Amino acid sequence: MKSLADLQKIRDKAKKELEMRQSADRTQVRVYMGTCGIAAGARESISAIMDELSRHDVSDVEVTQKGCIGLCEFEPIVEVQRPGENSVMYGHIGPEKARRIVLKHVLGGIVLDEWIVNENK
Repeated sequence: MKSLADLQKIRDKAKKELEMRQSADRTQVRVYMGTCGIAAGARESISAIMDELSRHDVSDVEVTQKGCIGLCEFEPIVEVQRPGENSVMYGHIGPEKARRIVLKHVLGGIVLDEWIVNENK
């Protein structure tokens, strides 16, 4: 990088890549990986999600890691947001439940009510 123009090109490229990652047209899966989430098994959950998506050759789903949201008693937490639908937050999600969420909710559009986080409990 030798000029302001070079810096602007780098910035424009980074902005374009960020916009692609944050596309509202894609299903988004967020795995909360604060220290409590990691301790509860979030690494294994995100690995299972990635494995299941790969197994079904799905490439248009955005999987991201998020930090702590203060709901430690529900860790590991996985959130799914399909385009045009409300976000759904699932709690106590180990690898097998994570795989089922991919199959039923992410790919099939069926919300798994029994695992939804209810902050009022």
